[in-house]
Amino acid sequence: MRNLTNVLIFVALVILGIFSSAYIVKENETAIVLNLGKVVRSDMKPGLHFKWPLVEEVRKFDRRILNMEDKPQRYLTAEKKDVEIDFFVKWQIKNVTTFYRASSGGDEDAAKQRLLPIVKSALNNEINQLTLSQVVSSGRSNLTGRLLKDINVGASTLGVEVLDVRIKRINLPQEGDILKSVFNRMRAERTQVASRLRAEGAQGANAIRAEADRDSQVILANAEREAQTLRGEGDAEAAAISAAAYNQDAEFYGFYRSMEAYRATMSDGKTVMVLDPDSEFLKYFGNQRK
Repeated sequence: MRNLTNVLIFVALVILGIFSSAYIVKENETAIVLNLGKVVRSDMKPGLHFKWPLVEEVRKFDRRILNMEDKPQRYLTAEKKDVEIDFFVKWQIKNVTTFYRASSGGDEDAAKQRLLPIVKSALNNEINQLTLSQVVSSGRSNLTGRLLKDINVGASTLGVEVLDVRIKRINLPQEGDILKSVFNRMRAERTQVASRLRAEGAQGANAIRAEADRDSQVILANAEREAQTLRGEGDAEAAAISAAAYNQDAEFYGFYRSMEAYRATMSDGKTVMVLDPDSEFLKYFGNQRK
Protein backbone atom coordinates (compact mmCIF):
# COMPACT_ATOMS: atom_id res chain seq x y z
CA MET A 1 0.00 0.00 0.00
CA ARG A 2 2.84 2.37 0.87
CA ASN A 3 4.60 1.55 -2.40
CA LEU A 4 1.44 2.43 -4.36
CA THR A 5 1.16 5.74 -2.54
CA ASN A 6 4.78 6.54 -3.34
CA VAL A 7 4.24 5.70 -6.98
CA LEU A 8 1.17 7.93 -7.17
CA ILE A 9 3.07 10.78 -5.51
CA PHE A 10 5.95 10.33 -7.94
CA VAL A 11 3.61 10.29 -10.92
CA ALA A 12 1.85 13.40 -9.62
CA LEU A 13 5.18 15.16 -9.22
CA VAL A 14 6.21 14.18 -12.74
CA ILE A 15 2.94 15.47 -14.19
CA LEU A 16 3.23 18.66 -12.17
CA GLY A 17 6.82 19.10 -13.36
CA ILE A 18 5.79 18.63 -17.00
CA PHE A 19 2.97 21.16 -16.70
CA SER A 20 5.18 23.67 -14.90
CA SER A 21 7.99 23.33 -17.46
CA ALA A 22 5.85 23.52 -20.60
CA TYR A 23 4.55 26.79 -22.03
CA ILE A 24 2.90 27.92 -25.27
CA VAL A 25 3.74 31.00 -27.31
CA LYS A 26 0.83 32.20 -29.44
CA GLU A 27 1.01 33.44 -33.02
CA ASN A 28 0.71 37.07 -31.96
CA GLU A 29 3.34 36.77 -29.22
CA THR A 30 7.07 36.54 -28.71
CA ALA A 31 8.80 35.51 -25.50
CA ILE A 32 12.03 35.43 -23.54
CA VAL A 33 13.20 32.97 -20.91
CA LEU A 34 14.81 34.28 -17.71
CA ASN A 35 17.08 32.21 -15.49
CA LEU A 36 17.20 33.84 -12.09
CA GLY A 37 16.46 37.20 -13.72
CA LYS A 38 19.00 36.83 -16.55
CA VAL A 39 17.86 36.46 -20.17
CA VAL A 40 18.98 33.06 -21.43
CA ARG A 41 16.71 32.62 -24.48
CA SER A 42 14.86 35.23 -26.52
CA ASP A 43 12.65 35.67 -29.56
CA MET A 44 10.83 32.43 -28.90
CA LYS A 45 8.77 31.43 -31.90
CA PRO A 46 5.08 30.47 -31.68
CA GLY A 47 4.48 26.91 -30.49
CA LEU A 48 5.10 24.60 -27.51
CA HIS A 49 8.32 25.12 -25.53
CA PHE A 50 9.84 23.86 -22.27
CA LYS A 51 11.79 25.46 -19.43
CA TRP A 52 13.36 24.40 -16.20
CA PRO A 53 10.78 24.53 -13.45
CA LEU A 54 11.29 26.90 -10.54
CA VAL A 55 14.57 28.37 -11.83
CA GLU A 56 13.39 29.67 -15.20
CA GLU A 57 10.64 32.19 -15.92
CA VAL A 58 8.90 33.08 -19.18
CA ARG A 59 7.90 36.60 -20.19
CA LYS A 60 5.59 37.04 -23.18
CA PHE A 61 5.15 40.18 -25.29
CA ASP A 62 2.77 41.28 -28.01
CA ARG A 63 4.48 41.11 -31.42
CA ARG A 64 1.65 42.84 -33.28
CA ILE A 65 1.73 46.45 -34.48
CA LEU A 66 0.89 48.68 -31.54
CA ASN A 67 -0.58 52.16 -31.44
CA MET A 68 0.54 55.19 -29.45
CA GLU A 69 -1.23 58.55 -29.27
CA ASP A 70 -0.71 61.74 -27.35
CA LYS A 71 -2.50 65.05 -26.98
CA PRO A 72 -1.83 67.73 -29.63
CA GLN A 73 1.43 69.59 -29.20
CA ARG A 74 2.53 73.04 -30.36
CA TYR A 75 5.66 73.44 -32.48
CA LEU A 76 7.53 76.44 -33.84
CA THR A 77 8.04 76.83 -37.58
CA ALA A 78 11.06 78.38 -39.26
CA GLU A 79 9.22 81.71 -39.00
CA LYS A 80 8.84 81.28 -35.24
CA LYS A 81 5.09 80.81 -35.60
CA ASP A 82 3.06 78.30 -33.63
CA VAL A 83 1.35 75.32 -35.25
CA GLU A 84 -0.55 72.66 -33.34
CA ILE A 85 -0.12 69.07 -34.56
CA ASP A 86 -2.05 65.98 -33.50
CA PHE A 87 -0.44 62.66 -34.45
CA PHE A 88 -0.33 58.95 -33.67
CA VAL A 89 2.47 56.37 -33.98
CA LYS A 90 2.46 52.77 -35.21
CA TRP A 91 5.27 50.75 -33.63
CA GLN A 92 6.36 47.16 -33.08
CA ILE A 93 8.78 45.25 -30.85
CA LYS A 94 11.84 44.47 -32.94
CA ASN A 95 14.40 43.17 -30.40
CA VAL A 96 12.60 41.63 -27.43
CA THR A 97 15.73 41.40 -25.26
CA THR A 98 16.56 45.09 -25.70
CA PHE A 99 12.91 45.97 -25.19
CA TYR A 100 12.80 44.00 -21.91
CA ARG A 101 15.88 45.69 -20.56
CA ALA A 102 14.95 49.23 -21.72
CA SER A 103 11.33 49.23 -20.57
CA SER A 104 11.57 48.21 -16.92
CA GLY A 105 11.00 44.53 -17.52
CA GLY A 106 8.85 44.79 -20.65
CA ASP A 107 6.32 47.39 -19.49
CA GLU A 108 4.59 48.80 -22.61
CA ASP A 109 3.60 52.00 -20.84
CA ALA A 110 7.20 52.61 -19.82
CA ALA A 111 8.31 51.98 -23.42
CA LYS A 112 5.74 54.48 -24.70
CA GLN A 113 6.93 57.09 -22.22
CA ARG A 114 10.47 56.73 -23.56
CA LEU A 115 9.45 56.49 -27.23
CA LEU A 116 7.16 59.54 -27.21
CA PRO A 117 9.95 62.12 -26.58
CA ILE A 118 11.95 60.61 -29.46
CA VAL A 119 9.03 61.10 -31.85
CA LYS A 120 8.33 64.61 -30.61
CA SER A 121 11.98 65.62 -30.92
CA ALA A 122 12.18 64.39 -34.54
CA LEU A 123 8.88 66.09 -35.38
CA ASN A 124 10.04 69.31 -33.73
CA ASN A 125 13.31 69.30 -35.70
CA GLU A 126 11.37 68.82 -38.94
CA ILE A 127 8.82 71.54 -38.22
CA ASN A 128 11.59 73.98 -37.22
CA GLN A 129 13.01 73.75 -40.76
CA LEU A 130 9.71 74.47 -42.54
CA THR A 131 7.68 77.60 -42.94
CA LEU A 132 4.07 77.65 -41.84
CA SER A 133 2.90 77.49 -45.44
CA GLN A 134 5.15 74.49 -46.14
CA VAL A 135 3.86 72.65 -43.07
CA VAL A 136 0.28 73.11 -44.20
CA SER A 137 0.83 72.44 -47.91
CA SER A 138 3.54 69.74 -47.78
CA GLY A 139 1.01 67.04 -46.92
CA ARG A 140 0.90 64.53 -44.12
CA SER A 141 2.62 61.75 -46.08
CA ASN A 142 5.55 63.93 -47.20
CA LEU A 143 6.03 65.32 -43.71
CA THR A 144 5.92 62.02 -41.84
CA GLY A 145 7.88 60.07 -44.44
CA ARG A 146 11.02 62.04 -43.61
CA LEU A 147 10.66 61.44 -39.88
CA LEU A 148 10.95 57.64 -39.73
CA LYS A 149 14.70 57.46 -40.35
CA ASP A 150 15.54 59.88 -37.53
CA ILE A 151 12.98 58.38 -35.16
CA ASN A 152 14.16 54.79 -35.61
CA VAL A 153 17.74 55.75 -34.74
CA GLY A 154 16.56 56.52 -31.22
CA ALA A 155 13.85 53.83 -31.17
CA SER A 156 16.41 51.09 -31.81
CA THR A 157 17.84 51.69 -28.32
CA LEU A 158 14.43 50.64 -26.95
CA GLY A 159 14.27 47.48 -29.07
CA VAL A 160 11.32 48.77 -31.09
CA GLU A 161 10.75 49.96 -34.66
CA VAL A 162 8.43 52.81 -35.59
CA LEU A 163 6.56 51.80 -38.74
CA ASP A 164 4.57 54.95 -39.34
CA VAL A 165 3.86 58.39 -37.93
CA ARG A 166 0.56 59.83 -39.09
CA ILE A 167 -0.51 63.44 -38.75
CA LYS A 168 -4.19 63.43 -37.85
CA ARG A 169 -4.72 67.15 -37.76
CA ILE A 170 -2.76 70.36 -38.25
CA ASN A 171 -4.34 73.28 -36.45
CA LEU A 172 -3.34 76.86 -37.01
CA PRO A 173 -3.51 79.24 -34.06
CA GLN A 174 -6.66 81.33 -34.14
CA GLU A 175 -5.17 84.41 -32.54
CA GLY A 176 -3.71 87.30 -34.53
CA ASP A 177 -3.48 87.42 -38.33
CA ILE A 178 -1.54 84.18 -38.79
CA LEU A 179 -4.49 82.11 -39.98
CA LYS A 180 -5.66 84.86 -42.31
CA SER A 181 -2.19 85.37 -43.78
CA VAL A 182 -1.79 81.64 -44.45
CA PHE A 183 -5.16 81.44 -46.17
CA ASN A 184 -4.35 84.53 -48.24
CA ARG A 185 -1.03 83.04 -49.29
CA MET A 186 -2.65 79.75 -50.22
CA ARG A 187 -5.37 81.62 -52.14
CA ALA A 188 -2.71 83.59 -54.03
CA GLU A 189 -0.87 80.39 -54.92
CA ARG A 190 -4.06 78.76 -56.20
CA THR A 191 -4.90 81.91 -58.17
CA GLN A 192 -1.46 81.86 -59.75
CA VAL A 193 -1.87 78.21 -60.74
CA ALA A 194 -5.35 78.91 -62.17
CA SER A 195 -4.00 81.87 -64.18
CA ARG A 196 -1.19 79.76 -65.58
CA LEU A 197 -3.63 77.03 -66.60
CA ARG A 198 -5.92 79.58 -68.27
CA ALA A 199 -2.96 81.06 -70.16
CA GLU A 200 -1.85 77.62 -71.30
CA GLY A 201 -5.42 76.84 -72.38
CA ALA A 202 -5.71 80.11 -74.33
CA GLN A 203 -2.36 79.47 -76.00
CA GLY A 204 -3.44 75.98 -76.98
CA ALA A 205 -6.77 77.29 -78.33
CA ASN A 206 -4.99 79.94 -80.42
CA ALA A 207 -2.64 77.33 -81.84
CA ILE A 208 -5.59 75.10 -82.78
CA ARG A 209 -7.43 78.03 -84.40
CA ALA A 210 -4.33 79.06 -86.36
CA GLU A 211 -3.82 75.52 -87.60
CA ALA A 212 -7.50 75.24 -88.55
CA ASP A 213 -7.34 78.56 -90.45
CA ARG A 214 -4.21 77.45 -92.26
CA ASP A 215 -5.79 74.13 -93.20
CA SER A 216 -8.96 75.88 -94.45
CA GLN A 217 -6.91 78.25 -96.61
CA VAL A 218 -4.98 75.33 -98.08
CA ILE A 219 -8.23 73.46 -98.80
CA LEU A 220 -9.83 76.53 -100.43
CA ALA A 221 -6.72 77.16 -102.51
CA ASN A 222 -6.63 73.55 -103.68
CA ALA A 223 -10.36 73.67 -104.48
CA GLU A 224 -9.96 76.94 -106.45
CA ARG A 225 -7.04 75.51 -108.39
CA GLU A 226 -9.04 72.40 -109.28
CA ALA A 227 -12.01 74.60 -110.23
CA GLN A 228 -9.85 76.73 -112.51
CA THR A 229 -8.45 73.60 -114.07
CA LEU A 230 -11.94 72.23 -114.68
CA ARG A 231 -13.12 75.57 -116.10
CA GLY A 232 -10.16 75.67 -118.45
CA GLU A 233 -10.81 72.12 -119.58
CA GLY A 234 -14.52 72.94 -120.07
CA ASP A 235 -13.73 76.09 -122.05
CA ALA A 236 -11.25 74.22 -124.18
CA GLU A 237 -13.76 71.44 -124.86
CA ALA A 238 -16.48 74.02 -125.66
CA ALA A 239 -14.14 75.80 -128.06
CA ALA A 240 -13.30 72.51 -129.73
CA ILE A 241 -17.00 71.67 -130.14
CA SER A 242 -17.70 75.15 -131.55
CA ALA A 243 -14.83 74.85 -133.98
CA ALA A 244 -16.04 71.44 -135.12
CA ALA A 245 -19.57 72.78 -135.62
CA TYR A 246 -18.29 75.77 -137.58
CA ASN A 247 -16.22 73.53 -139.85
CA GLN A 248 -19.24 71.36 -140.65
CA ASP A 249 -21.61 74.26 -141.63
CA ALA A 250 -20.34 77.80 -141.29
CA GLU A 251 -23.63 79.40 -142.42
CA PHE A 252 -25.73 77.46 -139.93
CA TYR A 253 -23.23 78.12 -137.20
CA GLY A 254 -23.44 81.86 -137.90
CA PHE A 255 -27.24 81.68 -137.83
CA TYR A 256 -27.21 79.75 -134.50
CA ARG A 257 -24.84 82.25 -132.89
CA SER A 258 -27.03 85.11 -134.03
CA MET A 259 -30.08 83.46 -132.46
CA GLU A 260 -28.21 83.06 -129.23
CA ALA A 261 -27.26 86.74 -129.33
CA TYR A 262 -30.89 87.76 -129.99
CA ARG A 263 -32.05 85.68 -127.04
CA ALA A 264 -29.43 87.10 -124.68
CA THR A 265 -30.19 90.67 -125.75
CA MET A 266 -33.98 90.59 -125.80
CA SER A 267 -34.84 87.97 -123.17
CA ASP A 268 -36.19 90.51 -120.64
CA GLY A 269 -38.67 91.99 -123.15
CA LYS A 270 -37.75 95.56 -122.23
CA THR A 271 -34.68 96.12 -124.34
CA VAL A 272 -34.85 99.01 -126.82
CA MET A 273 -32.28 99.00 -129.60
CA VAL A 274 -31.81 101.62 -132.30
CA LEU A 275 -29.94 100.06 -135.24
CA ASP A 276 -29.49 100.58 -138.96
CA PRO A 277 -31.73 98.18 -140.89
CA ASP A 278 -28.71 97.12 -142.84
CA SER A 279 -26.79 96.33 -139.67
CA GLU A 280 -24.99 92.99 -139.58
CA PHE A 281 -26.71 92.25 -136.29
CA LEU A 282 -30.10 92.26 -138.09
CA LYS A 283 -29.03 90.26 -141.09
CA TYR A 284 -31.36 87.36 -140.19
CA PHE A 285 -34.44 89.58 -139.77
CA GLY A 286 -36.66 90.10 -142.78
CA ASN A 287 -36.14 88.63 -146.27
CA GLN A 288 -32.81 87.14 -147.14
CA ARG A 289 -31.24 88.03 -150.48
CA LYS A 290 -29.86 85.25 -152.50
